[in-house]
Amino acid sequence: MSDKKSIELYVKPAGGWDALRSSWQALRDQQVVMKGAGTLLHANQPRGFDCPGCAWPDRNPHSTFEFCENGVKAVANEATSRRVTPAFFAQHTVAWLNEQDDRFLEAQGRLTEPMRYDAASDTYRPIAWTDAFATIANALDALASPDEAIFYTSGRTSNEAAFLYQLFVREYGTNNLPDCSNMCHEASGVALTEQLGSGKGSVTLEDFEQAQAIFIFGQNPGTNHPRMLGELRGAARRGCRIVAFNPLRERGLERFANPQSPADMLAGTSTQLASEYYQPRIGGDLAVATALCKVVIESGAVDHAFVEAHTHGYEDFAASVRATPWEALERESGLSRADLEQAGRTYLASDATIVCWGMGITQHPRSVATIQMLANLLLLRGNIGKPGAGPCPVRGHSNVQGDRTMGIYEQPSPAFLDRLGAAFDFAPPRTHGYDTVAAIEAMSDGRAKVFFAMGGNFAAATPDTARTHAALRRCDLTVHVSTKLNRSHLVHGRDALILPCLGRTEIDLQAAGLQAVTVEDSMSMVHLSSGMNPPASTLLMSEPAIVAHLAVAVLPRSRTPWLWLVEDYDRIRDRIAQVIDGFDDFNARVRTDGGFHLHHPGRERVFPTRSGKAGFFAHALDGRDAQADVLQLMTVRSHDQYNTTVYGMDDRYRGVHGLRRVVFISRADLERLDLRDGEHVDIASVWHDGERVVRDFRLVEYDIPAGCLAAYFPETNPLVPLDHHAERARTPASKSIPVRLRRSAA
Repeated sequence: MSDKKSIELYVKPAGGWDALRSSWQALRDQQVVMKGAGTLLHANQPRGFDCPGCAWPDRNPHSTFEFCENGVKAVANEATSRRVTPAFFAQHTVAWLNEQDDRFLEAQGRLTEPMRYDAASDTYRPIAWTDAFATIANALDALASPDEAIFYTSGRTSNEAAFLYQLFVREYGTNNLPDCSNMCHEASGVALTEQLGSGKGSVTLEDFEQAQAIFIFGQNPGTNHPRMLGELRGAARRGCRIVAFNPLRERGLERFANPQSPADMLAGTSTQLASEYYQPRIGGDLAVATALCKVVIESGAVDHAFVEAHTHGYEDFAASVRATPWEALERESGLSRADLEQAGRTYLASDATIVCWGMGITQHPRSVATIQMLANLLLLRGNIGKPGAGPCPVRGHSNVQGDRTMGIYEQPSPAFLDRLGAAFDFAPPRTHGYDTVAAIEAMSDGRAKVFFAMGGNFAAATPDTARTHAALRRCDLTVHVSTKLNRSHLVHGRDALILPCLGRTEIDLQAAGLQAVTVEDSMSMVHLSSGMNPPASTLLMSEPAIVAHLAVAVLPRSRTPWLWLVEDYDRIRDRIAQVIDGFDDFNARVRTDGGFHLHHPGRERVFPTRSGKAGFFAHALDGRDAQADVLQLMTVRSHDQYNTTVYGMDDRYRGVHGLRRVVFISRADLERLDLRDGEHVDIASVWHDGERVVRDFRLVEYDIPAGCLAAYFPETNPLVPLDHHAERARTPASKSIPVRLRRSAA
């Protein structure tokens, strides 16, 4: 991996030989060429392990190679030969480590044993597991109320660990279960549950084989879900129209050469993906979706039979759309009426359409409204509950959807709590807990004093970095269950623990023998994941075992047989089947190749809403006038990054090498603001409580609409105020940050 700093236009297709070279380099960098290559053959296989990267579903029947370039990076980094031992911690103070960048922290390797912060030396020192659990138990026992503790969950946590974790937290006495859904697709869940009766997407991979059109909003699959490119390639080759809406021109939506196709690789061929590519302004997707609905309604192409049989609210919705002038739609979308009508005609020409979206839609103030307008678009043509059609929110981390299914939610339903309490003979708390934003607020003002994280990198992933870090440091105790060193271990409370766990690729041996966990992908397929590598250390514990031992230490009077359950994970799955809808006969069904699909009522055109029908929801446009010197910034990932994990310094498809403090800007804005490509600027967010500033970012001229900027997170997370979030969903609005640019001081 080169540290050469340069900006070079990338003209090749996504994938191809460069993806293979990057994959090989990732294995070499982690010194696991042979081990890593062998490990990858078990990735996403029926008797293998689930990739610890994204939640894109696996093909069934499976091919030999069910992984992508970024999956290779995730696996290589977990299977690395490098170790972070007590000797490493003894050599480096926390203050020194906190000065290093995220790439350095990630590159140090796997954690090997439990560590506790020692304030006198400003270092982490080894602690026995029993002492670590006793430390946590003492801190929790000392609280005035269980609600003074916060229990965060990452999307990489397995179903079994998540189920035990939420059970432990509720037996302890709180619903303070914020999770990474609060920061990514919470808006999808809020919007779709209200409108369709389920917060999940209704499509499967088989629908991608039958769709006549696929509309993609606010998603960059080339970096965030590379295996999706194979589905889009297949769809494009059979004539499916792919329509992309994204402010940035992304190579992974334009052309793709499949690295796993000998024909593509040997012949040097590639496939055009997007047949139409539109670049709305940041935050313009609500206007785009409204315009597409307007085309359908005004053309007389509404599926009235479906609307009458399965929906409510159509007349009021249609009147609202008809009353919305084209001038407003053009102004707020940033697209011309001709472009919007062309996209609308493509939608009308399709008898089966899938609408996909990612965090480019969910992390805006109006994200819930936008998603409901996209669902309105599907409802108008009956594109829910038929082959090749439906909503497809493409979630990020590998089991983020499964964790929510298992009950990781700060607002559990009474029915779920009733079943949980009956199955485990206790009275679950009924008061709603803290989501991620509320958790930071509670730590900040002293209402929460213990923070426990089951995976993730909370300090780097969250908004309003300065306030979040100050909140974590105010805690009496912070605890992180992790595989590798990250920023959150260095932004700690007065007392702090790091608990190292097994990775997805590693053998999990419990009293009953080898164990497998389960995960749920973004299309509701539940399948087994069984590691095959020796653990990085003999002192690692599995996540379910960590939860069970913690529960025994904290809840001495619990009636739940915690240690017995983790002797054999089948026992956990039997309990899941008692509590969670759709998991009947869990152990038998999950052992079929590919696992099983959780029923989505919308596939049968059943909508379990309050009315019993799907709803049309009208939403007005923003109608706001922008200030001339204020631009809209959205945070994005680089191609050498997964969430907050930074693998390297390159963003190949955008042509950035050896740099991360860059901001993408249009030529029009460079000229208008009298700035130059390559010049360095400070970025200041404009908010009611004053400025937040990040300094010394290099301007990179890019194909992005005027008035719009993009830059990487977590470097720009400090610009996002804690109270700048999606209406009703409270997802941080990291894709809609009003900012000003100032030349950096020489």
